[in-house]
Amino acid sequence: MAEKIFAEAINEAIAEEMRRDSSVFIMGEDIRLSVYGATANLYKEFGEERVLDTPLSENGFFGAAIGASLVGMRPIVETVTSFMWVAMDQLISQAAKMRYMFGGQATLPVVYRASMMYGSGSAAHHSDRPYPMFMNMPGIKIAVPANSTDAKGLLKTAVRDDDPVIIFEDANLYGTRSEILEDEIPFGKAEIVKSGTDCTIVGIAASVNLSLDVANNLEKEGISCEVINPRTLVPLDKETILKSVEKTGRLVIVDPAHKVCSAASEISSIVAEEGFWDLQSPIIKVASEQVHIPYAPSLEKLVYPNIEKVSKAVKKTLE
Repeated sequence: MAEKIFAEAINEAIAEEMRRDSSVFIMGEDIRLSVYGATANLYKEFGEERVLDTPLSENGFFGAAIGASLVGMRPIVETVTSFMWVAMDQLISQAAKMRYMFGGQATLPVVYRASMMYGSGSAAHHSDRPYPMFMNMPGIKIAVPANSTDAKGLLKTAVRDDDPVIIFEDANLYGTRSEILEDEIPFGKAEIVKSGTDCTIVGIAASVNLSLDVANNLEKEGISCEVINPRTLVPLDKETILKSVEKTGRLVIVDPAHKVCSAASEISSIVAEEGFWDLQSPIIKVASEQVHIPYAPSLEKLVYPNIEKVSKAVKKTLE
């Protein structure tokens, strides 16, 4: 199959879903005139009623999307993770809780596409990777695509889901290219990217590619790593992870979010509780340091997981 750039895969998924279902529309800041990336040329095809430029007020249009979803529409909201904080009341008090509070009588098929723009000198205010915070809140499904197949398939599944979904798009992947191997991807089903026998590496978002690079490098040294892409964090495919750890006896989790109370922490906890007797060494988390992101590129690159940190972690499990 033909290769697609990550951002093109998102664009293709949005356009296909808007053609398939007239209740699907997209809203966000400065998306009508986009001629490249995830919203390229959507306005040209679908017009002003289905491609909505919003004011610079996330609390307002996040809430408008919730209201639209309650009356039968299926909104897709484009945003940046750093701007989500001003809309937290809508996300947490309304989107996450409303179906439960209404006893299941209401559905909220709203998708929030949240771009994580870290690693590019954007400093502390614009480099957030907050998916662990939303994992803690019941009622929201969380997807973390790692390649073009994920980008398209998970978005199509999200649009058709009757619950609120946040797709955390790693902006470091927008220009990467890979084949579209699946057109739809079910939530809660992880991908085994590379099979191995010595150590399981679970990567999240762009850290999947990093984990694969480490596995390929270590293979030259005779170390066999199994790399897992969870694809969704809520729901999480813990069975695939536990089965892999049962085989390898070791686990390293690579997470671009901050280490404390992270997705890596949750995965580590699950394996420690449910797969303890399969472990031959302690679980190791390789996540971002517990500091705000510095503006200086020389300092910023020290914060995140890298090949050296992950390789060292894998070797430590084998000591």
